[in-house]
Amino acid sequence: MKNINLIGGLLKMKGISRKIFSILSVAMLLLLAACGGNSTGSETKDNNGTSSTTDGVVSAKFGVISYLTGAGAAYGEAITNGLKLAQKDINALGEVNIELVIEDSAGKADQALNAAQKIMSDDSITAIIGPTLSTEFFAVAPEVDLNGIPIMGTSTTVDGIPEIGDYVFRNAVPESLAIPAAIKKAVERTGAKKVAMIYGNDDALTKGGFEVMERTVKEMGLEITTIETYQDGQSDYNAQLTKIKGTNPDLILASALYNEGAVIMDQARKMGIDVPFVGGNGFNSPQAIAIAGDAANGLIVATPYFGESEDAKIKKFNEDYEAEYGKKPDQFAAQAYDALFIYADALKRAGSTDREEFRESLAATKDLEGILGKFSFDEVGDVIMDVTVLEIKDGKFVEFE
Repeated sequence: MKNINLIGGLLKMKGISRKIFSILSVAMLLLLAACGGNSTGSETKDNNGTSSTTDGVVSAKFGVISYLTGAGAAYGEAITNGLKLAQKDINALGEVNIELVIEDSAGKADQALNAAQKIMSDDSITAIIGPTLSTEFFAVAPEVDLNGIPIMGTSTTVDGIPEIGDYVFRNAVPESLAIPAAIKKAVERTGAKKVAMIYGNDDALTKGGFEVMERTVKEMGLEITTIETYQDGQSDYNAQLTKIKGTNPDLILASALYNEGAVIMDQARKMGIDVPFVGGNGFNSPQAIAIAGDAANGLIVATPYFGESEDAKIKKFNEDYEAEYGKKPDQFAAQAYDALFIYADALKRAGSTDREEFRESLAATKDLEGILGKFSFDEVGDVIMDVTVLEIKDGKFVEFE
């Protein structure tokens, strides 16, 4: 303001020549430009007035909504651990700097929405990862998209997730790719003609998985002997399994979360049902084995992550994760790890924490090498990548042969 007052005073001075005033004006403009400019390595501000770049390193805050308490907390724990390990590795590289703001959803849509609203109230948040379950994601993503904030699901596999809006992405392989691959492999080996189905009818993930299963078996010309449903939190599945056993199926297709699916398998084996189970994405957790024990043997699933792979990237990730957390990672940890690297790559290419620039950079992701393979997004923000079919044998996941 003093510089402006000085110019105003000069204008009022009698006898000042236009030439002198012009010289002084130019000098003052140069001084103002020098004071207002940023030198190399200085800190800049993004559109929300928050710090974005220091010494050429772009810094960003990402919100995380994760299922950390409740019956399915192992999903959220694995996801959050994967994100924290990726954060550590990314920040160590020194190209970008990432801060995570983590909120618990407890696996409930209303709590996930509350967590999202809390995160969205922080203007310095560039983007969001999560929530964990598809049911939660369908509650949260429309509002996040409406607010122009990029959001990516790392474990949300139901059809229609990326179609929610322009700011919605996922790096989780959708059920529409994974389930058909698992069913086809199972049918090829067993020669199955008849299948029974069971799914949770009050959860978006399990309902979506069932829809893919039903569509796939009809396309393959298989006979559906019965379709059984259960409720969230149910612990006794004997009525449904008795009906399934009575139809004598060749395979049982189950769309369930690991805590329910493991109990279903255990109770089925105790009833003398010995046909293979084909599961949806919810079964892709070591917890399914921990809960079901030997009853988990024979389960067939498809996943982008095979923990026993000899791939050098997978082996290093497994070693680093186990050193950090004292346990082996699962698919959800691996997908979360890669998700943060996808965000870091987009942030680096955008060179800014501006949400719109970040979104455009994220959408342009193509053939990014992650621990699970190469990642690209299609035109609606869905992931493009391959899956591997696994089965549980002798208490561990092995590649299906």
